[in-house]
Amino acid sequence: MIYPKALKQGDKIGYFSPSSPATSFAPNRFERAKSYLASHGFELVAGSLTGCSDSYRSGSIQQRADELNQLIRDPSVRCIMSTIGGYNSNSLLPYIDYQALKADPKIIIGYSDVTALLLGIVAKTDIVTFYGPALVASFGELPPLVDETFASFRDILCGVSSSHQYTMPAVWTDVMHDWETQDTAKPTFDNQWQYIGSGKVSGRIIGGNLNTMSGIWGSEYMPKIEAGDIVLLEDSLKGIESVERSFAHLFACGVFDKVGAIVLGKHELFNDKGTGRSPLDVLKEVLNGKAVPILYGFDSCHTHPMLVTPLGVNATIDFDEKTFALDGHWLAE
Repeated sequence: MIYPKALKQGDKIGYFSPSSPATSFAPNRFERAKSYLASHGFELVAGSLTGCSDSYRSGSIQQRADELNQLIRDPSVRCIMSTIGGYNSNSLLPYIDYQALKADPKIIIGYSDVTALLLGIVAKTDIVTFYGPALVASFGELPPLVDETFASFRDILCGVSSSHQYTMPAVWTDVMHDWETQDTAKPTFDNQWQYIGSGKVSGRIIGGNLNTMSGIWGSEYMPKIEAGDIVLLEDSLKGIESVERSFAHLFACGVFDKVGAIVLGKHELFNDKGTGRSPLDVLKEVLNGKAVPILYGFDSCHTHPMLVTPLGVNATIDFDEKTFALDGHWLAE
């Protein structure tokens, strides 16, 4: 793998809108997010589509690709962060300047629909990418949850380390407030991670948003699932029928025959359609007795706070000791 350099105080973070136009429809949250990161010593660089809207997206496919490429080609920008997800980031994949990115690897971070870009970059360049917070969606949240999200961002991306053991946040939330009128912290729930299995599993972390991966599956932009991989899966605002379909798709593709373990993130506002069943219940039914260890409830997903997960690097899950840790490097020394 190719490792980008660690961030340091004063570095420039460029932001882009590869799908939904959050800088347009959520200006108050956008301003709060920029102020938050600036207060921690970073300089924000606006993408060319900032404030723009073309209905469901920020701009045309070419405009969105140009916005990302401008940041990729700017040597002063050391981190490129999405503003939010959406539905159409996969449209950009044929037009990204992968050679420029390989010549100057930088941190690429986002989640949800941005999974398509993160995995496409891994597949085309071997550069480690990061499943983590988006500018408006994540850093526009209010304290104390935004502070926990930033702590993970800082711990993973600001400084070189050869290991990192994740710590479960004490509380979490998927309560939905109007972004433009929210002025108080969200109510929270006690947290719990479930380690279902035994022994240690070590492998490459790969994956992201379950629904988004279907938009690149079978293409040159989807990294091949390898034997022993630890696959990260999470989704948001889906009904149980959609989740069953997505899990069944991976089952039919033989994914669960290869992986060493599954990390199943929390599902934001999951609609169980009155069944009383959880995404974990659905996954177990699809697995149909197949013995795949599962870490359930991991906080690298659409809920708050959000932990940063490098894609393309090795990790170890100890199901007996109930620990999840990164192995080796994810940033350049």
